[in-house]
Amino acid sequence: MTEYTIVIEDAGSNFAAYVIGLDGVITTGESVEEVIENMHEAIPFHLEGMRLHGEELPERLPIVKTIHVAS
Repeated sequence: MTEYTIVIEDAGSNFAAYVIGLDGVITTGESVEEVIENMHEAIPFHLEGMRLHGEELPERLPIVKTIHVAS
């Protein structure tokens, strides 16, 4: 099992998300929960497409940290 980091953004009328380190995987939904559900389907689908096209799957995913700065 591989852990993927997704970024979910408020797109105004819905939510949109993408996967850090896995280009081309995006999804939308009416709620954060729906976006997460959609990602559980989109990521394996994308990986299978990469395999079928002979593309290498990413071995190392980026390290993501959240930092706090004064604003």
